[in-house]
Amino acid sequence: MAKYLFQASYVGEGIKGLLAEGATSRVNHINELITGMGGTIEAFYFSFGEDDVVAIGEFPDQETAAAFSLAVNASGAVKIKTTVLMTAEQVDAATAKTVNYRPPGT
Repeated sequence: MAKYLFQASYVGEGIKGLLAEGATSRVNHINELITGMGGTIEAFYFSFGEDDVVAIGEFPDQETAAAFSLAVNASGAVKIKTTVLMTAEQVDAATAKTVNYRPPGT
């Protein structure tokens, strides 16, 4: 399964919902949601600053990760950014591939 970094910010009604339901309720809901989609949550933290939530999780494929991200963003209550995470071994495999890229103008 691929790992993903999720960075989320509560917006408008999402902030009100967090205040009403509590943080533990949200963590439990997200954990159940992701588990139900065949994924797992490795870490889930609330944070200060630009992001209100930072989490690391796994999904069985990119389509499932995209479905999760789209559903969260479509709610209008949370803005989520999803980033694919790679291991050192995956980057090593990528650097071993030949790419015949030509920069513009050369």
